[in-house]
Amino acid sequence: MTGGRVPLVDTHVHLFTRALPLAARAWTRPEGELAAETFLSMMDEHGVGYGVVSAMSLLGDLNDYTIDALREHGRLRGTVIVDPTTDRYVLERMKADGVVGVRFQWRRLADLPDLTDPAYRRLLFRIADLDWHVEVNIEGDRLPPVLDRLTASGVKVVVDHFGDPDRESGYAGAGGAALLRALGTGRVWVKLSAGYRFGVGPDTLAGHAATLIEAAGPEHVFWGSDAPFVGARRQVTYRDAVDSFAHLVPDAELRRRISLAAHAFYFG
Repeated sequence: MTGGRVPLVDTHVHLFTRALPLAARAWTRPEGELAAETFLSMMDEHGVGYGVVSAMSLLGDLNDYTIDALREHGRLRGTVIVDPTTDRYVLERMKADGVVGVRFQWRRLADLPDLTDPAYRRLLFRIADLDWHVEVNIEGDRLPPVLDRLTASGVKVVVDHFGDPDRESGYAGAGGAALLRALGTGRVWVKLSAGYRFGVGPDTLAGHAATLIEAAGPEHVFWGSDAPFVGARRQVTYRDAVDSFAHLVPDAELRRRISLAAHAFYFG
C-alpha cells in the first residue's frame, strides 16, 4: 500500500446476530447484534478501510458466522476460538477462508489452561507453521507466565485491550512489566482497544498508548474499536471509537505508521 491516504484498520470488532446460540459460559447476553453487512456500512461511513473480527467468548468455538463473513468480504480478516486438538487440515481450511489467528479468550477463567500440555504445544506449533498469531485477552496480572510461554514457543502474539493496565499504577506492576518486556522481543503486538472499559479518563489512556508505543514502536501497536461495545457501562458509538484514535495517538505520522503496520500484519 503506497501513496495517498492510508486506510484505517479496525483490528478488533465482534460480529454476531441474535440468532446465534451463546456458549454455556457466556458472561453476558447482549441485547443487540452487529451483522457483517451492518459493520461494512459503518466502515464506509466512518472512513475505515479494513476490519478484523475478534472471536467472541460469548460464542465459544462457534466460528461459523465469522468464517462466512470472511469468505464473503475481502476487507475482513478474523481470529477463531478452537479446541487445542483441532486438526491441521481444519486450520488450513480456515486460513484459506481468511482466518489469521487463534484467540485465547482467558479472561474470567478460574484456572488457566496449561500451555505446556502436549495438546497446546501441538496447537502452538501449528499456529506458528501457518504464520498465524495468538490473540490474548486476559487480566493484566495474569500476563507474565502466559507471555513467557507464548514467546518461548515462537508464535506471534497480539495482546488485547492495552494489556489491561492496572487502574492505579498503569504498567508499573508485574503484569505491565511483563508486557513491556515482551513487546521488546519483536514477537508481540498490542491493541489500543476497549479503553472505555477501564473507567479512566482519555488523557490516562493516551498516556498508556504513549508508553506502549515507546516500548514497542508504532509498528507493533494496533488500534481497534471493540464494536459493538458489549457490556459497556455507558453508551459508546462507532464514531466515538474512531475519533478516539486521534486522541490516543495525536501524532498523525504515528497513526499512519500504525495503520500501515496493521494492514501488513493482517492483510499481507
